[in-house]
Amino acid sequence: MFSITVRDHIMVAHSFRGEVFGPAQRLHGATFVVDATFRRAELDADNIVVDIGLATTELGAVLAALNYRNLDDEPAFEGVNTSTEFLAKHIADTLAERVHAGALGEGARGLAGIAVTLHESHVASAGYEREL
Repeated sequence: MFSITVRDHIMVAHSFRGEVFGPAQRLHGATFVVDATFRRAELDADNIVVDIGLATTELGAVLAALNYRNLDDEPAFEGVNTSTEFLAKHIADTLAERVHAGALGEGARGLAGIAVTLHESHVASAGYEREL
């Protein structure tokens, strides 16, 4: 399986509901380094996985909708604990929608999957991987 990974970051604020979250039940900020990995079994006609420039641009566009936002105030996340794992899935699913819409070029239609990893710190990360 071939892959390319592009990276960006976001800064968000949010809070969680539930005793399991301890002090994170209070409003707090988080900065995530975000890796999006695109996979395919065979390279396309240009011998690439996907156009790395388009992948970078699209990841940036997906993250722009979250960046510098209090996720507790976003209608799409009302009543949802926006955990790192949840955000990884949200980002991967949104990127998949952009692939299907053609935003990453015709060659991207041959992608097999996308994996998104959010790095919370130098010692902790969470991710989500999905097929296309």
